[in-house]
Amino acid sequence: MTSTETSLETSPESSPDPRTAQAAPGDRRRWLALAIVMTAAFMDLVDVTIVNIAIPSIQEDAGASWSQIQWITAGYALAFAAGLITGGRLGDIHGRKRLFLLGIGGFTLASALCGFAANPEMLVASRILQGAMAAMMVPQVLSIVHATFPAHERGKVFGLFGAIVGLGAVSGPLLGALLTEWNLFGLEWRPIFLINLPVGIAGLILGSRFITESKAPKALKLDVVGVLLVTLGLLMLLYPLTRGRELDWPVWGYVSMAGSIGVFGALVAYERRKGARDGSPLIELSLFRVRSFAAGVAVQTVFGVGLGVFFLVWTLYMQTGLGWSPLRAGLTGVPFSLAVSTAAGLSVQKLVPRFGRKVLQTGALTMAIGVLLYIWESARYGLGIAPWQMALPLVVMGVGMGLIVAPLTDAVLSDVPREHAGSASGLINTVQQMGNALGLGLVAVVFFGRIGDRLTPAEVGPAFVNAFEHALGWVALVMFAIFLLMFALPKRPAQHLEGAAEDAPEAAPSGDDRERELAA
Repeated sequence: MTSTETSLETSPESSPDPRTAQAAPGDRRRWLALAIVMTAAFMDLVDVTIVNIAIPSIQEDAGASWSQIQWITAGYALAFAAGLITGGRLGDIHGRKRLFLLGIGGFTLASALCGFAANPEMLVASRILQGAMAAMMVPQVLSIVHATFPAHERGKVFGLFGAIVGLGAVSGPLLGALLTEWNLFGLEWRPIFLINLPVGIAGLILGSRFITESKAPKALKLDVVGVLLVTLGLLMLLYPLTRGRELDWPVWGYVSMAGSIGVFGALVAYERRKGARDGSPLIELSLFRVRSFAAGVAVQTVFGVGLGVFFLVWTLYMQTGLGWSPLRAGLTGVPFSLAVSTAAGLSVQKLVPRFGRKVLQTGALTMAIGVLLYIWESARYGLGIAPWQMALPLVVMGVGMGLIVAPLTDAVLSDVPREHAGSASGLINTVQQMGNALGLGLVAVVFFGRIGDRLTPAEVGPAFVNAFEHALGWVALVMFAIFLLMFALPKRPAQHLEGAAEDAPEAAPSGDDRERELAA
């Protein structure tokens, strides 16, 4: 990848190459643009965690069933996963700034619809719309960073991104808990969505001024057939998984999930022919010849499964099983979120340059150890467990997660050609969200499958505690699987260090003989 730098003032119309979007070293506008897109990413992260903490309140106030509660979270993840690749490609074609602004505007509107939902059905539909708009917005974040910043600055930027992930994790539960407890204007849970309105409007106004447009360096067309195949395959896989328990696992669900494999196979075959014919496939299959990208995508998928299971069952365990208030549950998560943020901020700049892949593998094992500690403490203290007793396993889990999230993103994108940045970031986010949606669907099996349909009030607490411990056992297995998958990652992922020589990112890291295959 070249590290040619030009001014942010350069018009995209004068040159379609996204490299023209890179800023001169002294131009602070690129940092303003970064703050805007990171705020949008933060808003998306908060929106996921803030909803989890408010689920019991939504269930009580809106009269939502357990199935509808699952769909409030899984519907968002489904729409997000199904639209991310398309959103990334549309940014490559029509301009990343344009799609970012469209996405953040639509996300803000959908948040308003969620906040004013008249019934659970409207809330589910609005959450699906919100997920679809996030799929327009989120892929542009990494694409804009990739196209705007020279290679040697991206390590610092991805370190900031990791810190934002942790901050979003800590802010979401706390903000959701406070807004739910305060019951502002008698609106119950609704302010958790309405708070997005001023943030979204500010992002829309400032983004239109400070973000510089960038596109793919050659004219592309939207691959409509590819869009349909991706969407169909994901829905065939995830819809029956999410609704399976509710419908008593009908035969058509198994047929649909098995059929999704054929649809994905047809997608790969079609995309290969499409790329050879006109060079405008929805999924740039040549990206998978980049070792760091292919291995990172596998890790992201499995990681998403583990997180999808953990965060939903954790909320239900604390609020429904233990009977805690939203505020108490939100405060309990603070040690975890602070640990994520701190470890993520250190991992890219300090640890990965020195220890390479071992940092990510240490993170996976650390998370697994934290999960096992949590199972042990839950079994030991039962319904009498206190927040301070949860602090140790949560800190251990948070450190492990922080060691993974930021350097994994850098490792996956480090060798990706800038002209495919939108497609690559869309794929990264898609597989993580697909894993997340799979995890949310599996909650029906590993959590609700352990809970009886008709429980007396005295049976609810013990049943939820038992189901929580069972679900965490599966999360621990997922973390060990991630540890093994990480052996496929490069030992020394390419590092983009602040102040490195301009040509440094072009060379293989010292002592690493792996091939750097760049897609044409």
